[in-house]
Amino acid sequence: MYCDRCGSPAAEGEHGPCETARRLEPPRYCTHCRRRMKVQVVPTGWTAGCVEHGVLTSR
Repeated sequence: MYCDRCGSPAAEGEHGPCETARRLEPPRYCTHCRRRMKVQVVPTGWTAGCVEHGVLTSR
């Protein structure tokens, strides 16, 4: 598992700043494969897509 904001392994390092930022930002990395996701932000929310693991939405 990887951090969805910085892409580093979730079990290593400090991810407090990542958790704080994620309250306001969409994820940037896939938690399964660490690939950078395609992110689209619109006034009503966001979508983030990984080519291997599909799409996440804020809705």
